Amino acid sequence: MEKFMRLISMSPLLLLLCLPLVLAGHDYGQALSKSILFFEAQRSGYLPHNQRVTWRSNSGLNDGKASGVDLVGGYYDAGDNVKFGLPMAFTITMMSWSILEYGKQLGHTGELGHAIDAVKWGTDYLIKAHPEPNVLYGEVGDGNTDHYCWQRPEDMTTDRRAYRIDQNNPGSDLAGESAAAMAAASMVFRHSNPAYAAELVHHAYQLFDFADKYRGKYDSSITVAQKYYRSISGYNDELLWAAAWLYQASNNQYYLDYLGKNGDSMGGTGWSMTEFGWDVKYAGVQTLVAKFLMQGKAGHHAPVFERYQQKAESFMCGCLGKGNKNVQKTPGGLIFRQRWNNMQFVTSASFLTTVYSDYLASAGRSLRCAAANVAPSELLGFAKSQVDYILGDNPRATSYMVGYGNNYPQQVHHRASSIVSVKDNPSFVSCRGGYATWFSRKASDPNVLTGALVGGPDGYDNFADERDNYEQTEPATYNNAPLLGILARLSGGHGGYNQLLPVVVPAPTKPVAAPQPKVTPAPASSSVPIAVEQKMTTSWTAEGKPYYRYSTVVTNKSDKTLNDLKLSISKLYGPLWGLSKTGNAYGFPSWLNSLPAGKSLEFVYIHSASAADVSVSSYTLG
Repeated sequence: MEKFMRLISMSPLLLLLCLPLVLAGHDYGQALSKSILFFEAQRSGYLPHNQRVTWRSNSGLNDGKASGVDLVGGYYDAGDNVKFGLPMAFTITMMSWSILEYGKQLGHTGELGHAIDAVKWGTDYLIKAHPEPNVLYGEVGDGNTDHYCWQRPEDMTTDRRAYRIDQNNPGSDLAGESAAAMAAASMVFRHSNPAYAAELVHHAYQLFDFADKYRGKYDSSITVAQKYYRSISGYNDELLWAAAWLYQASNNQYYLDYLGKNGDSMGGTGWSMTEFGWDVKYAGVQTLVAKFLMQGKAGHHAPVFERYQQKAESFMCGCLGKGNKNVQKTPGGLIFRQRWNNMQFVTSASFLTTVYSDYLASAGRSLRCAAANVAPSELLGFAKSQVDYILGDNPRATSYMVGYGNNYPQQVHHRASSIVSVKDNPSFVSCRGGYATWFSRKASDPNVLTGALVGGPDGYDNFADERDNYEQTEPATYNNAPLLGILARLSGGHGGYNQLLPVVVPAPTKPVAAPQPKVTPAPASSSVPIAVEQKMTTSWTAEGKPYYRYSTVVTNKSDKTLNDLKLSISKLYGPLWGLSKTGNAYGFPSWLNSLPAGKSLEFVYIHSASAADVSVSSYTLG
């Protein structure tokens, strides 16, 4: 919820050949699967039979009842138990955009069905929240009473009042974003569920008309949202954003004309942005309109659309540090916008650079920055650098995605994950008792919030894994939503099709079991209670020479804590990450002092030969 060592030394040649590909060594497919799974942990309402996050149970089953409307379902936005309409709708829009751009890649990974299910869980709720043309429920529960309590969603005793906008209490930003979400999602379902797609477009039409005719900021009508999701940018960006999505969904000239006629007066061609997110949509609008221009759809609006595109490219150049107005970055290279939940801006901006890279490549042109023209591949490379930082290539060697890698946040600011599952202990957790027993507990969360992207480090790459550090350890649905598209793109490759052609989302299919990589056991005595397993995870050719990335997992199979581990590694001819070296021996990395019973650590290395010889030299158990 909103509230105000990088590389070891190596030869220059090896660095040149390996560095861009070292970063490609992450398992983007695994990260993609986990990032989608996170949405199941955020579900409110009656959970389905195929629910995979099994430590969650039904919750919020009376939502909307006091107002005479069924508002059961939807998503909790972050680590709390409130359903906020504006960020929820933006989450649905960005998940849908991810599928529309990279559905083919999602299909290849076997995750398309899960991604579509995640969108539908949100749109089913939005349909309920829009019971009349000029009525939209925009919040269930409120942050003030919710923050007073630390309870599982299944135990909620907080106020579940429903808040709405209507023609007497308008909210153009909320209605506009909800229209965008339904329009974008309608294209996701157009081929697999055309009746549902038509229903979504119908709601989108009504919501856009409501937003445009009865103008006002939603947080002036739903004032309890002001402290958490205040609409700083106003509603003009959401009106343009909704028009862009409705044009794509309907091909109705009215919405293209709306973008052309209102671009100058509503800021679409005037604002040069360095951020994109649930509040500020201008960069997203500019990117979509630039796409329409490259598709040859601008017509007599071409001069206006070219001004949109100039602002879109200003954003892209700013991300690369090659514009007149550049984004701030940490010393480790991460986009830095603000100290609380900074990752939302990282993933949203990275998504825009990813899709714009593909738009440019499809159009056969380069990016025009202040200093020089830039190849589309550099934009994709930038997005990749941000994702790799998130997954662990950073000064702390920390993965900011829970459950990915071996060094990820353990004390997430999240009520459901920090309190024992109701299935394991059904005893009621009281409002204040949850703070005393669970919030203040200095231990890892009992439930792993797999795939959650937390707020992330500060402007100097520092991070404190503490539950009360909500600025850095709280996750959010809108952090993950743009990540789906980027990870699908990085995992599946381009796919060899034109990104400017009409979108067709393939039907989800059951994933084909991937061939298991060959496991090369390292030489180690069978009597040693430490297992060492290696496998090659990827390979490539650079300047005619093959290179291989090896992952090595060391597991403590004893019933005691492993201390003072020393490994011997021979026949290693390239860079290694994840261990510290003293003399000729390798030991725990700087961020790890010991390895508990049953736990593992992973390190990776790259060279152009078969696997290195890894063996245990010495260790102590205690």
